[in-house]
Amino acid sequence: MNFRFVFIALFTLSYCANAQDSDTTQEEVIEKKQLQISRTTTAPKIDGILNDLVWENADIATDFIQFRPDMGKAATEDIKTVVKMAYDDTGIYVAAYMYDDPKLISKQFTSRDNFGQSDFFLVVLNPNNDAQNDTEFFVFTSGTQADAVANPSNGEDFGWNAVWDSAVQINDDGWAVEMKIPYRALRFSTDVETWGLQFHRRFRRNNEQYTWNPLDVTKGNIGLYHGELNGIKDIEPPVRLNLYPFASTVFDNMDKPNFNIGMDVKYGITENITLDATLIPDFSQAGFDNLSLNLGPFEQTFSDQRQFFTEGVDLFNKGNLFFSRRVGGHPSRRPNLADNEQVTNDIKEVKVLNAVKVSGRTKKGLGVGFFNAITEKTDARILNTETGETRTETVEPFTNYNIFVLDQQFNGNSSIAVVNTNVTREGHFRDANVTALVANVFNKRNTYNIRGDVKMSNRNLADGIETGLSSFIYVRKAHGKFRYSFDHSFSNENFNINDLGLNNTNNFNNFGVDAWYQIFEPTKKLNNFYVGAWYNYRRLFSPSTFSGQNAGVSLNGKTKKELMDFGGNINYQMGKQYDFFEPRDFENKRFFIYENRVNGNVWISSNYNKPLAIDANIGGATLFEKERDYKVLWFSVGPRIQFSDKFLVSYSFSYENEWKDRGYANNSNSIDNQIIFGQRDQLTIVNRISGGYNFDPFNSINLTFRNYWTTVNYEDNPYFLQDNGRLIQSPNTFSQLGLESSDINFSTWNVDLSYSWQFAPGSFLTALYRNQLFNSNALADENFFDSLNNLLDQDMQHILSIRLQYFIDYGGIKSIFKKKNQSVDKVSKLSQLMNPNMTIL
Repeated sequence: MNFRFVFIALFTLSYCANAQDSDTTQEEVIEKKQLQISRTTTAPKIDGILNDLVWENADIATDFIQFRPDMGKAATEDIKTVVKMAYDDTGIYVAAYMYDDPKLISKQFTSRDNFGQSDFFLVVLNPNNDAQNDTEFFVFTSGTQADAVANPSNGEDFGWNAVWDSAVQINDDGWAVEMKIPYRALRFSTDVETWGLQFHRRFRRNNEQYTWNPLDVTKGNIGLYHGELNGIKDIEPPVRLNLYPFASTVFDNMDKPNFNIGMDVKYGITENITLDATLIPDFSQAGFDNLSLNLGPFEQTFSDQRQFFTEGVDLFNKGNLFFSRRVGGHPSRRPNLADNEQVTNDIKEVKVLNAVKVSGRTKKGLGVGFFNAITEKTDARILNTETGETRTETVEPFTNYNIFVLDQQFNGNSSIAVVNTNVTREGHFRDANVTALVANVFNKRNTYNIRGDVKMSNRNLADGIETGLSSFIYVRKAHGKFRYSFDHSFSNENFNINDLGLNNTNNFNNFGVDAWYQIFEPTKKLNNFYVGAWYNYRRLFSPSTFSGQNAGVSLNGKTKKELMDFGGNINYQMGKQYDFFEPRDFENKRFFIYENRVNGNVWISSNYNKPLAIDANIGGATLFEKERDYKVLWFSVGPRIQFSDKFLVSYSFSYENEWKDRGYANNSNSIDNQIIFGQRDQLTIVNRISGGYNFDPFNSINLTFRNYWTTVNYEDNPYFLQDNGRLIQSPNTFSQLGLESSDINFSTWNVDLSYSWQFAPGSFLTALYRNQLFNSNALADENFFDSLNNLLDQDMQHILSIRLQYFIDYGGIKSIFKKKNQSVDKVSKLSQLMNPNMTIL
């Protein structure tokens, strides 16, 4: 019933949103500034010096308007911005002059896509002028570049990278930017002559931000407020074939080097559709995960650090069905071992053989995405410790991963998509298929919004097909200072997307209400302020029973004078909470009861523009429950020192102490099928140091160190979980019951040292040195320094990796040969005129 209801609601709302909005008034029509662009036959030199002839008569974009923090305020003459544009057969040129006092300009050198503490100038292009699919090009006062693709559903994706050219010049009365954006960095149709266009200028010293076309942040997505670029015509999209050949050398624990060569490819199948492929993938420079101890019932997950799986995946993230760490992650099956057998090869991940993405969007707003990856067959080697015999067992067969997406955008603010994911494993292994309908719809006035999805999962198990259903619907007021929302989420017991996606829980039927108030204009003391409240009511779907509820309040803001961020929150889980996950007995629906949990937190972050800044937070939690003395305290402090525009060091220390927590302890040697809990104290300390020195925008060296340490100390006597969700303490200890100790002393150590040099556009030489230590034992009474000594006694893993990647633009090579041929033709014609009998070889 929930599935059908959401399905009907999504299609009904999509139809209504397409219907004529009778309430639309003339005042609500968004005015758009116009900029006329002219073709040039002489390209400007990209050096930041705006003395090229092409800029003399170019149309001017100026009169920028502030939208942050004071919306609608015009820029004064001393900080005005003047922008000009031109184009030729190869790309679009931009010249911008930002007037300012050079002593006040913020300029911190950072690596690409890292904003740091720098002013910036931003060009936003929307070649289809659809208000939803922007391509963003940032240039900072330091000369650093950043780029992203953006849309209302997924925000800005800085994992996307293009190759383009820019230069910055600091002058006596401001700073200048010159840019060339080649057509290969854009996706466009030749018959769309009016492009969406916006310029931004950001002042880091006071967090002011201006746009060329005025922006109303109180409603709608920012793409609706773009101006328009007119005059681009008679251009042909280039052959968008970019090659990224690479070679790498990896020394693991200083053994013999492992050499790798391969290539990444980007190819424009059509003017709007692009193929991305990684051939013979090399992920040797993906960083270590920040490991931590996981006592909870859900799997521990980490973000993907492999560039191919993080770049340009906005379409594939529709419906949250794609968790890229599944591709090349842990095997899907564990080997079946006898008592006298053990695995001799440590299989942490499955090798990715190749991966391909095809994605793009037509001028009518139809997005098409196709993803495919193949992983190799992986076997575990198993040793019989009694006989010495060995055997192999397949833990992951040859596997194919697929995603297919169709996403139709409309009205400049809405979209509806169909998504399908599929995992096919060779042989008698589990296959999986998930299909979803996803919608994000605004009314034409951009005042109300509904988001929702319906999903169906199918898994081919040994005992047949298992089908699961899930739905989500979210309705909100999307304008004004006061806003509110309602949501409902549902999943049955069989819903499972974890072969290619990630969902920790299923079997729920939950409701939520949110309300919040925010200001869009500064007050006497605050630049911005937000306060919100929420209430959530949770039920199990089968059997239909109450599982919990909570309510809370949060606030955050920024002071006007010191530019200090601050915030806090408090959350209250009222009454009895029925935790159906902590007992780890999903089949029998066992649950654990706790009551009246309250947690709160406050934090500050001082002005990063100053040489010394600090982040700090403190919080705690407790239970108002009879016979429970549970409490937890945590705090963290993180000073950062900017020694110069090129050198930054930061340190963070976090501490958490949890007393008399109760949770699942040890069931390895069950007693009459009892579920065993324990009461425990846990102490966690994390130290982290990071520093970076940027020689210039193209050369940087960075160092990161992290040490994580935690101890879990259980009381001697365990508890037995009763059918009513309560615990009864055993008169016997863990040891007397024949149970293993649940005490834990867990620590890790990571060091990452990297050097990166961009020696040519899109071409990088990267050298990384990493080491890692890990230790886990039952010595929970050890202090920090004793645990650290034990950690340092472990075998350290050393990895040295050197990678060279070179960017090759097929269109650029082709144009060079074309120019050479044209030169030969000119010489031939001239020679023929001078001597008709002469032959040019």
